[in-house]
Amino acid sequence: MTDSGLAPLPASDRPDTAARLRDALLAASFTADGLLDLLGAPAYAALARSETVPALRATRGDTPLETLVRLFLLQQPVLHARVEAVLPVEEALEAGWLTRVGGDEVAATVDVRPYGGLGGEDWFIVSDLGCAVGGAGGIGQRDEGVVLGVGGASTTLAGITVRTPVSSALDLGTGSGIQALHAVQHATRVTATDLNPRALHITALTLALSGAPAADLREGSLFEPVADDETFDLIVSNPPFVISPGARLTYRDGGMGGDDLCRSLVQQAGERLNEGGFAQFLANWQHVAGEDWQDRLRSWVPRGCDAWIVQREVQDVTQYAELWLRDAGDHRGDPAEYQARYDAWLDEFEARKVKAIGFGWITLRRTGSAEPVVTVEEWPHPVEQPLGETIRAHFDRLDYLREHDDAALLDSHFKLVAEVVQEQVGLPGAEDPEHVVLRQHRGMRRATKVDTVGAGFAGVCDGTLSAGRILDAIAQLVGEDPVLLRDRTPAQIRLLVEQGFLEPVS
Repeated sequence: MTDSGLAPLPASDRPDTAARLRDALLAASFTADGLLDLLGAPAYAALARSETVPALRATRGDTPLETLVRLFLLQQPVLHARVEAVLPVEEALEAGWLTRVGGDEVAATVDVRPYGGLGGEDWFIVSDLGCAVGGAGGIGQRDEGVVLGVGGASTTLAGITVRTPVSSALDLGTGSGIQALHAVQHATRVTATDLNPRALHITALTLALSGAPAADLREGSLFEPVADDETFDLIVSNPPFVISPGARLTYRDGGMGGDDLCRSLVQQAGERLNEGGFAQFLANWQHVAGEDWQDRLRSWVPRGCDAWIVQREVQDVTQYAELWLRDAGDHRGDPAEYQARYDAWLDEFEARKVKAIGFGWITLRRTGSAEPVVTVEEWPHPVEQPLGETIRAHFDRLDYLREHDDAALLDSHFKLVAEVVQEQVGLPGAEDPEHVVLRQHRGMRRATKVDTVGAGFAGVCDGTLSAGRILDAIAQLVGEDPVLLRDRTPAQIRLLVEQGFLEPVS
């Protein structure tokens, strides 16, 4: 397969060759752990910054692993005889994984990057040359049809995705197939789409080289390749969400005005979900002058869906434009052309009254409830990945709270989740703290302020007594009317349950 300006790809219909290559890669410890052991943490981290010199220095020997790192990760020509000792060279040449260069050397035609699955699996992500090292900041040239490898966005989405076993999953804009690779582990049927046919070809290579089942690969934009009556239990997408003037680069620029692509994707997902199904996306959204960004995102949520939207980062328009100009390598080109492109970005934002751009996660769940819950929040603090189970539990708690009025809540039993600590802040020597904070050390790692009653309530929740009984005991201890305490505390209990500090005990 050939694309203008891009190298031919290996054959995707040679599963036996892919299997033999995989066996050879594993035999040489060409894995995520093997790379870390060989390169050491500094050189390994430098690769993520698109810096290859430390890795080149660490692979000057002739071990099988060093040979493979130079060949597939660093894109260096390697002597035919050295590669022959590690890989089935002639078969790899015939299938297009390698090409001859010079008189006695071979070179890789694609990047192959070891990637560790969430369950410790050893997988391999295939991408275009120069596009696995450092992800979107890779070492190669940018072409409009280029297919990137593993980057921070793709691993973030993989980490937040709910991984319960399902019958059907859809990966929209599959790219190099990372999300499809995860999905085939827990979905009976996986459909992967992409506007770029080269991406579908590379996804097939990623799945084959990783020893994973094949996916149903379909060419087209967003939901276009999906039949009107097709629905799914899981939809995931790391879409081309960059808000840019035009659609110069297929892998990142959506081609719609402003944040319309992300909005359309979210709004159309609702009717494609089965009852109880999840749709999870990464997205950018505009902060528009005179408009509340949270209200903007609430308007995206389709009817019949609960939603949890988390803004992880906000950049002003100049930071945002500079980030993506550098991603395309424009800062290394003609200064006048760089300035013109920078001006075009700012002109676009000014015309739309955009002051900043938000980035974050959007999770939808199809619900049969007549009163869906939409939570939009800002949480820029560190979290503990993977978060898939945390996100699934969040929606389970929404169901619980929806089904329990205040009276039922007081009759329920709760326990404090593991690894929650209490912090008290106040003046030295003061009899009472100014405020009390509960802090999680797992999952979202939230912190929430509570009053002394809330702190006391959470501290004794071990599942043995009902909430009402605990409040009665606290009322007696602090000399407060138990009826009034029962009236005013359920709101605080709901917040602690919703945010995952307390969990119901059946």
